[in-house]
Amino acid sequence: MYLDRPAVNMGGRALTYDELNRTANRLARTIVDRQGEGNEPVAIFLDHGAPVIPAMLGILKAGKIFVVIDPSFPEERIHYLLADSQARLLIAGTGTLPLAKANLQKGTRLINIDELEGSLVGENLKLGLAPDSLAALIYTSGSTGQPKGVIQTHRNILHTILRDTVAVHFSPRDRFALLRSPSTSGAIADLFDGLLNGAAVYPYSLAKDGFVRLAAWLIHEEITVFDSVSSSFRHFVSALSSESFPHLRLLCIGGEPVYANDVEIYKKYFADECILAVRLGCGEAGKVSQYMIDKSTEIQNNDVPVGYAHEDLQILILDEDGEPAKAGAIGEIAIRSRFLSPGYWRMREMTESRFLSDPNGGDERTYLSGDLGWLTDDGCLFHRGRKDSQTKIRGFQVEIAEVERVLLQHDGVKETIVIGQADHAGERRLVAYCVPHKWPGITVSELRRWLRKTLPEYMIPSAFVMLAAMPTTPAGKLDRHGLPVPDDTRPALDNLYVAPRNPTEEKLAKIWAEVLELKQVGIYDTFSDLGGHSLHATQVISRIVAEFKVELPIDFLLNSPTISEMAAVIAKSQGMPSDDIVLI
Repeated sequence: MYLDRPAVNMGGRALTYDELNRTANRLARTIVDRQGEGNEPVAIFLDHGAPVIPAMLGILKAGKIFVVIDPSFPEERIHYLLADSQARLLIAGTGTLPLAKANLQKGTRLINIDELEGSLVGENLKLGLAPDSLAALIYTSGSTGQPKGVIQTHRNILHTILRDTVAVHFSPRDRFALLRSPSTSGAIADLFDGLLNGAAVYPYSLAKDGFVRLAAWLIHEEITVFDSVSSSFRHFVSALSSESFPHLRLLCIGGEPVYANDVEIYKKYFADECILAVRLGCGEAGKVSQYMIDKSTEIQNNDVPVGYAHEDLQILILDEDGEPAKAGAIGEIAIRSRFLSPGYWRMREMTESRFLSDPNGGDERTYLSGDLGWLTDDGCLFHRGRKDSQTKIRGFQVEIAEVERVLLQHDGVKETIVIGQADHAGERRLVAYCVPHKWPGITVSELRRWLRKTLPEYMIPSAFVMLAAMPTTPAGKLDRHGLPVPDDTRPALDNLYVAPRNPTEEKLAKIWAEVLELKQVGIYDTFSDLGGHSLHATQVISRIVAEFKVELPIDFLLNSPTISEMAAVIAKSQGMPSDDIVLI
């Protein structure tokens, strides 16, 4: 029915449903030829883009389990995910092949998806798959200090898509913006929301192309469904001026707290026909609840609810004893359903502690989410953050113990505590408090280099505070309330502070300092050492474009340039006299 319709489109590279299916079938035949028909993990090692999608489908068609590993992850994390998943086959592309070969483990085979044999038959394999066959492993930060793999079955994924389709009426006329990393549960849900409804999916890399071009891209591609984490939504609208989105009918945000101001932003910038959907979900239970907002919706006291439970599940609020909490009381959010994840990959004890069987022998189980919340009398859910040491950073679930573990492995760190904290704009960030073994202690530059070897960018703290000792209560316990709030002082870096030397450097230093919330920025300080991350980078680039009328790619800023280097690039692009800029 949809064979000739566009299925995936990225940067002018389009695949119809027929082409997507045939590419996936050829990959599936290659996989079965290499590994047989067992239900076992196959790793995907591809950049965000079109080839990831036939890779996922090909693995599923071969009866295997897909594990998406982001090539931007540190080498140690890539090694861990390959070892823990026990994947013995790795799907790469021409662009990621060298890195894939460098990380290939003994006994693991490699397939280049860009070089599939053209002689392979593109017809369906017609392998029989049970609904509860394993389909995907989605890794998140783990409480043991290592990532944990959430298991998904074909049944889980299909019911998540069914919930979404019924709730917001997806159709073949829709065009989905695929913004999130394909290694996340949110991206997988967005992908299959589109493909299983005959719609078109449009991958867009925020890390590569940023927010500056996003509005024009949405308009040009006539996107109808936009789904992102809350912080990404805020950064997107901060770059808007007078754009109009005539085709956009649905904005979905969640994964982080949503505030009343976010609703006001939606009302200001988007058409009356566009609906805002605030959601709560997780890899273990899929999409749990949804709250639909239009231009007439009023939000009270800055609290935006995450909505009402979908029909095929029940939301419970439990007290500290695991019993149902009193009406209106805050407690742990638990989800009861037939369609939960089977649990965690190779983590039986954790699975048994978080997924509770029905004591009456029924097929419903209860997942203890670790999130706090409360229910109104009519069943509307309000979210109140995490119960344990987990937090959400730019939509990614982070287990703080993993960050602390890596910091403590540094020879210069005696003690550390990492907390999730809101910055001045209300965005969640990580702050690391460290007690060094000796003074003068280690620099922030050194700690960032250390963490980058192991952790992805979103798990690296935005701010570091060095302490002589951790504050304690009279009972000798850690006094979290006594931890100082990070100030706007420039962090202790490897290099000394050097002030701007000309008007261009002064303007750049002002932009950097305002975005990063620092009093001063030196011309030889690198963006990442100052705590800058990908969302900061989009803000800086958009302001530079407005100020200097030059085009700079997002990755230029993320590759750790200095203000001195950036000023030189701007001067060259504008043809400024050499005496107007100092080149080093």
